Amino acid sequence: MTYIIAEPCLGTCDTSCVEVCPVDCILGPMTVEDLQAVPEDARATKLAEIQMYIDPEECISCGACEPECPVEAIFEEDELPSKWSNYLEKNAEFFENQ
Repeated sequence: MTYIIAEPCLGTCDTSCVEVCPVDCILGPMTVEDLQAVPEDARATKLAEIQMYIDPEECISCGACEPECPVEAIFEEDELPSKWSNYLEKNAEFFENQ
């Protein structure tokens, strides 16, 4: 069962999850370095439509990322709240276009 990153990541893009992933399966439209370079007080506006994604083909379901997320945006696929069910499709689409 893979993990999904949902709405709370938008505008936050904290990269703690990336740093603990043993298989480097968490990616985004920007590099980790570029994300970390955005000042904390500018993140909400500059990253408003930006989030991280978990590659379902690479994820080993270890769960290391979930407790690291400061905004609780990471869920096991079958635990994803229904209000964010569209993030399952968003996640898949991100990797289809890679």
